[in-house]
Amino acid sequence: MAGPDQARPGPDLTRLLLVGSVALITLVAFENLAVGTAMPQVTADLGGLRLYAVASGAPLAAQLVATAAGGAWSDARGPRGSLVLGIVLFCAGLVVAGLAPSMEILAIGRAVQGFGGGLLLVPLYVLVGALVPQAQQPRFFAAFAAAWVVPGLVGPGIAGLVVEHASWRWIFLAVPVLTVIVSVILLPLLRRIGSHDGPASRGTPARTRRLLLAGLGAGLAAGVLQVAGAERSAWAWTAAAGAVVVLVLATPVLLPGGTARLRRGVPAAVACRGLLNATFISAETFLPLLLVREHGWPTWAAGLVLTVGSLTWALGSQIQGRIQDPRRRAQITWAGPAVLTLGTLVAAAATLPGAPPWLVLVGWTVAGVGMGLVFPALSVFVLQATPASEHGRVSSALQMSDGLGAALGLAAAGALFTTLVGVGGSGAYLAGLLLAAALGALAALAGGRASVPDDPRA
Repeated sequence: MAGPDQARPGPDLTRLLLVGSVALITLVAFENLAVGTAMPQVTADLGGLRLYAVASGAPLAAQLVATAAGGAWSDARGPRGSLVLGIVLFCAGLVVAGLAPSMEILAIGRAVQGFGGGLLLVPLYVLVGALVPQAQQPRFFAAFAAAWVVPGLVGPGIAGLVVEHASWRWIFLAVPVLTVIVSVILLPLLRRIGSHDGPASRGTPARTRRLLLAGLGAGLAAGVLQVAGAERSAWAWTAAAGAVVVLVLATPVLLPGGTARLRRGVPAAVACRGLLNATFISAETFLPLLLVREHGWPTWAAGLVLTVGSLTWALGSQIQGRIQDPRRRAQITWAGPAVLTLGTLVAAAATLPGAPPWLVLVGWTVAGVGMGLVFPALSVFVLQATPASEHGRVSSALQMSDGLGAALGLAAAGALFTTLVGVGGSGAYLAGLLLAAALGALAALAGGRASVPDDPRA
């Protein structure tokens, strides 16, 4: 490892790290949101409606695996290798998806893209911790957060225009070109960190190995459940059963004890985060498809759902930041999920005969506010309820719960959608949205058990 003088680059390289990292995160975030807008047209062109949820969720499951692998790799051998391979795989997966002749190939490309995205994101945070003075780190992380928000405001609209006036394939094929340009800009920094890219330690602690194996297992199991949900065969049921067993074994390693039982305090808060993501992602994935396929909306108009959700999420986040009274903040942890559930039910009403499709926009406006209220509030609660020495562990648990919730929620909604979509009408969408609302109600229950003033770790 390098000494302190090597570990701290000059202001030019620090600025380069900020610009390059924000650019990479923006590209990853843009791709995630833009593809959500384009997927209805992708499905219309390639067929394979039963694989809609698989192609949408493959990056989520792959990113879980990559997050576990990238963290262990960065700890053991430094961040450069994970960053470089992540960029290569991210670009390769996008090219495969952009040239895909079928939904099966598209899903494979998206899985590779998601794995690469996970590998390249982890070392960016590691580099900030290792190379940026502590006083400047909040500025970096604020910029990282903005890099996730801004694509939500413009990405769906851009994607809709590209689909309408060119081809959905360019949404996949243009991003690798931009990623390569950003990577070239980052070359001086990559050469700089290459000088101490050797092993950080001679051995991996037992707990780190357990976390790595559990993370790999959970991510692979989530991917298996997504694929199995699109099939109706004996092997699919067998694979799904095996995946459930792996999840039962892996999640106690990754999440605080008592998370599955919604134990009061931090475990319930961690469970709430996973249930929130399960609700939001499983519903949002199918809303553009509902508007395009069942109501005949153009792609750009259907993409407004994603933009509205991002805008009101940011609004909700600003509102919760102004609430200082401890009692009112304690109420946010159940009120936010309740608002999310209400918004999901309003959106689901658009599937009923004769209901206006604009109910989707109204519902998702409300749902975004709920997510914005509760998501940052849970992070604050968890950090305040744990000793500083455990902040890394609980932060990791929150991130893992986010990823697992999104991947598993989408797997469940996708299986339900695949089962019912052949019946015709909007029943498959209604069932999926009602499932999402039920998960939101569970999130409200978990949030209520999280906001306990006495003995928050009990």
